[in-house]
Amino acid sequence: MPHPSQSKPPLVAADLDRLALRYVERFATTRARLAAYLTRKLRERGWAGEGAPDPEAVAERMAERGYVDDRSFAEARVRAMGRRGLGARRVAMTLRHDGIDAADTAELEEAIAADAWASALVFARRRRFGPFSATPADRDLHKKQVAAFLRAGHAPEIAHKILRMAPGEEPDGSPEAGHS
Repeated sequence: MPHPSQSKPPLVAADLDRLALRYVERFATTRARLAAYLTRKLRERGWAGEGAPDPEAVAERMAERGYVDDRSFAEARVRAMGRRGLGARRVAMTLRHDGIDAADTAELEEAIAADAWASALVFARRRRFGPFSATPADRDLHKKQVAAFLRAGHAPEIAHKILRMAPGEEPDGSPEAGHS
């Protein structure tokens, strides 16, 4: 712990703005994450400004100026998670955790649902499950693989369809194609 004379002084309004600008120039973020960061800084350093500090108002100002865009952040997060093979439930949970409001999430749900099969195939390929495995899974391994799909946020129906495919079988582009 630093010596009291070496600690940083309490924050004032200009410091909050400076911290916010510094944060948004370094990180893609949401209004909620920025407000949480500023709240943490206030807790660490204290407040010496006039009136009560308002981290949410600072975050809102940054959004009005175009430095923070929750919608763009959410779209990028959805694309990145899809490339990693994560499912709709996991994506929705992450967006809620990142502070994306329900209106922005609702608009993205259709895109998330449309990519569910492709995302599950990416997950299966990365984990070498189903058609991407070297050998068929026994009953215990199959249960573990289903559980892994569920933890990744995929629907059970999709997990089962992929896991019923034989090793080396070529998956097609849709979940409806003959793997019921």
